[in-house]
Amino acid sequence: MKRKVTKAIFPVAGLGTRFLPATKSIPKEIMTLVDRPLIQYAIDEARAAGIKEFIFVTSRGKGALEDYFDHSPVLEQELRKKGKTDMLEILKGTNMDSGAIAYIRQHKALGLGHAVWCARRLLSPQEPFAVILPDDVIAAEKPCLQQMVEAYEDLGGSMVAAMEVPAEKVSSYGVLDVKEDMGVAVSVNGMVEKPAAGTEPSNLAVIGRYILSPDVMKNLHQMKQGAGGEIQLTDAIADEISAGRNVYGYRFSGQRFDCGSKAGFLQASISFGLSRPELRDELQEYLDELSASRGAAQ
Repeated sequence: MKRKVTKAIFPVAGLGTRFLPATKSIPKEIMTLVDRPLIQYAIDEARAAGIKEFIFVTSRGKGALEDYFDHSPVLEQELRKKGKTDMLEILKGTNMDSGAIAYIRQHKALGLGHAVWCARRLLSPQEPFAVILPDDVIAAEKPCLQQMVEAYEDLGGSMVAAMEVPAEKVSSYGVLDVKEDMGVAVSVNGMVEKPAAGTEPSNLAVIGRYILSPDVMKNLHQMKQGAGGEIQLTDAIADEISAGRNVYGYRFSGQRFDCGSKAGFLQASISFGLSRPELRDELQEYLDELSASRGAAQ
């Protein structure tokens, strides 16, 4: 009998150097798409998938991230006094119950696999776990991780979110070597981290959502160095395939935004803004005017 996935690891130790100078004092995960931080989108997705315990792998300078999920009695009291019940309701989604959230420090930037390994003592040796990369924001009618959990209940093994990417971008991702295409899911022969151009086994790239067997954590414990001299999570998942255990890629339904890049962050901001009824008309009018003025200038 497969155990339910109730714990998720959020690797958030990165310095966010691509967003300097903003990230000099603000963790990148607190930067907002419209009015919600990146990390809130990840937490909401995890909750929708049935996650009950949230493990953050952080680093120095991430105090604001921890404060964000704490209760704010003074703010709540002021809102209550002014009768702003709608805002109090919004704040509820940012609060975490005592014991539901844990913070682990990653003292050295040794790769995603190392970040996940840092959380090993908060997982039992028998339980599967999810990993969510907040930089990958996925807009979907049914949240991506929820889709994966439902598929995992049928398939088991380990599972990674996957999407097809253009040939010129394949070398920026971990890529799946497909064994059998089953439609929404594919069984996997192997995984290659950032393959050199022309050597990629497919254009099916791994995106920042994972449901992993506890054996993956054991593989990480071997501390094998991979691409870039770092401990790669994809290598630990590939070890599962070598051991004869099942690994699947899941073609999720939804639109993924790479919010680790400035262009992706701006695209997500516009898309999420247009999805909000109270903002849509004014934002669309501005975009139309901007497009028209640029067209006239050419």
